[in-house]
Amino acid sequence: MNLRSGFMLSSLISSSILLILAAAPAAGYTLQIFGNANMDAEIDGLDIVALEGMIDGSVAKTDLADADGDLDEEDLDRVRDIIRGGPVEITLIDSAGRVVTVDAPVSRIVPLHMRHATAVVVLGGEEAIAGVGKTVLERESLFPDLMDKPSIGSHTEPDLEAILELSPDLVIAFTQTGAQDQLDEKLPPEVALVRLDLSRADGLKEEMTILSILIGEREAAKAYQEWYDLYMGEVTERVALIPEDERARAFLERESPEREASTRWAYASDTGYTDLCDVAGGANIAKGKIGYHGDVEAEWVMEANPEVIIGLSYGGGYAAADDSRLKAYRDGIMKAPGFALVDAVKDGRVYIISGDFSLGPQMTIGTVVVAKWLYPELFADLDPQAIHREFLKDFMDVDPEIAGEGAFVYPPFD
Repeated sequence: MNLRSGFMLSSLISSSILLILAAAPAAGYTLQIFGNANMDAEIDGLDIVALEGMIDGSVAKTDLADADGDLDEEDLDRVRDIIRGGPVEITLIDSAGRVVTVDAPVSRIVPLHMRHATAVVVLGGEEAIAGVGKTVLERESLFPDLMDKPSIGSHTEPDLEAILELSPDLVIAFTQTGAQDQLDEKLPPEVALVRLDLSRADGLKEEMTILSILIGEREAAKAYQEWYDLYMGEVTERVALIPEDERARAFLERESPEREASTRWAYASDTGYTDLCDVAGGANIAKGKIGYHGDVEAEWVMEANPEVIIGLSYGGGYAAADDSRLKAYRDGIMKAPGFALVDAVKDGRVYIISGDFSLGPQMTIGTVVVAKWLYPELFADLDPQAIHREFLKDFMDVDPEIAGEGAFVYPPFD
């Protein structure tokens, strides 16, 4: 090969690697696992190609290229092991921004909350669950095969001693917890703590992919993502055609009986609950009033005059015997002092949704529900109950008819 030919081949290889790197954002997120050299949504052969270019200096190093602290041939071996499914040491950035190293595939998992347990089951890791929290043990219909697992307390007050007795190699917790959760300081180094919210529309698929790699079930994550994209894509495609000034004005609140009638607990932004409204094309009126979530004056809600009011309740769900609590919550909104003059109340467009099936891996179902409430004609053909049954049958491997039990929305769909 002459000098000119060698230069042209080198340029072609470098250009190919640059194209690989440039294509990464198209996936919608960057998988936060070190070794993901091309910064896309997967760790695969393209990362091997990119790493080879970075090691020989033909392309610039990316933030996630180095899988073991020193960019060299060992990184190539590490990425090949990740692609094969391990055993391999994986270093990742979790949803709390913490750098965590996990020996994968994990064999003993402690999910602190039902949302985490649901994700593990969906991804085929149920047999690896060593212990569960209170929210799982309260929902036998959803987790029939986990009822004999030891209790580790609650996600806000985990029992450290009970967790350590189970010798887990992975504990899954939320990013934001109460003061009682001091697992970062108390868990020994051999127990990996990964914090995942599993509630945000822009992070759920990435979190599921990370968890699937740790469990060793990447194909299960792909199947889930196809299902997620099918319905979320349908919703986003339809609402994209609605002009901004014609979007349904919604007020999102949470059940809070301890508050005075003059105060409502509103959700404004940066939560999975507000994502339901955003993805479904609603205009959340609290966004211009407060940040995140917090108290607002009932008088302000009356003045803002939302077309739709959606209340989030943790009193229903799979553990509920009936929908009486959801009904009582809605009745309270309908009869709140002064609310009779609000359009949402006058038109009967006040709805209650359970957190059990609207956040976590079931977020797809919750989004379709909210879309139907905001735009009933536009989404008349989508059946949330059928989608719920589909999820239960195909991903949880439980009786899909439990979708007709418990209490998930109020008023119930026809």
